[in-house]
Amino acid sequence: MVRLGLIDYGMGNLHSVQQAFKRLDRSLQLVRSEGELSGCDALVLPGVGSFDPAMDHLEECKLVKPIRKWALDEKPLLGICLGLQLFFESSEEGSSKGLGVFKGHAQLLPCAEGERIPHMGWSPLNKRKPCPLFSQNDCKDWMYFVHSYFVVPTDHSDIAASTTFGTKNVTAVVWKNRLGACQFHPEKSSLAGQRLLISWLNWLDSGANSWA
Repeated sequence: MVRLGLIDYGMGNLHSVQQAFKRLDRSLQLVRSEGELSGCDALVLPGVGSFDPAMDHLEECKLVKPIRKWALDEKPLLGICLGLQLFFESSEEGSSKGLGVFKGHAQLLPCAEGERIPHMGWSPLNKRKPCPLFSQNDCKDWMYFVHSYFVVPTDHSDIAASTTFGTKNVTAVVWKNRLGACQFHPEKSSLAGQRLLISWLNWLDSGANSWA
């Protein structure tokens, strides 16, 4: 069985993520240093809070370069919420450089009539391409979002799903090779979020082949 690591850098909702995987009978090994990566086959990078403090915490844990190398080696890596934004090169929320495993940046959600920032609540996914996070059913999954920023990939083919904020489509899921991330919280998204995690786990257990 694939060994899963949960990156603990002081900026993630670890308990909720751990409980979500526990309900699927899967355990997560906490990763707080580079040395603890060796016991993992796949990683989860959660995130709650702001961009610059998150990058500062990853630097303090000396995990920035190891995570970049993990991604460069195309090992399975899943980002959640702020974790998705950290995958990119920069953010309007701060001045720190991101992990840069995806090209592009995060920017503030647009002002939209009838919408408030942060975007908080349930929104549907508009799937744009197949990826290991999606099950085979054709239903439109609703996921739970809490965010003020969204990512704009340089390569739009990295976008696997979007959601609507006002009249604008904003990135909800990105996927490239073995790297994926979601702006929403699957661990808080009831059965739809559970299906997403199951799909990812099934893909990992089947050998985690590359998925463009």
